[in-house]
Amino acid sequence: MKIATQTGAELTHVAKLIGDIPIAMLTTLEANGALASRPMTALEMDAQGALWFFTDVQSSKVDHLRAVNLSFTDRDQGAYVSLSGHGKIDTDRARIQSLWTVFAKPWFPDGPDSSNLALLKFIPDTADYWDGPSSKMVRAFGLIASVIVGKPVALGEHGSHTALSASTQAVAPAPQL
Repeated sequence: MKIATQTGAELTHVAKLIGDIPIAMLTTLEANGALASRPMTALEMDAQGALWFFTDVQSSKVDHLRAVNLSFTDRDQGAYVSLSGHGKIDTDRARIQSLWTVFAKPWFPDGPDSSNLALLKFIPDTADYWDGPSSKMVRAFGLIASVIVGKPVALGEHGSHTALSASTQAVAPAPQL
């Protein structure tokens, strides 16, 4: 995923956490009230923190972008990020061309000129994250220590960032777990 220089510290932190995680689970609220999730490859995080994905304009998800959640997981590094926001469809052919990758060709055989190809722009409002130690050994010792003392010990940091698409104000991270 391409990561642009972010406009604020909160978005910079989110970019650092998700920069090496190419696949997100995108969850939308369907018309019948059910949650629907599907894996999506993130193409870019722009300077305002918006995340860009290729999508098929005929997909049902394009009708349900009012409330969207993205989940990123990097189990090896102990990073878990949940972004809430909304999405919109963008058909800018120049932008599609600039983000095009051959790996999208199975879904869009005509390449960037595929008539059903569009961009899904996700605009984050809030981010929750759990950032654990990157060492599996440190995480294992933390888990064992937690079992022994009966409460979480050194398992990482949980925090939230709010108003990401507005003023990018942050909520202070919670105490280390």
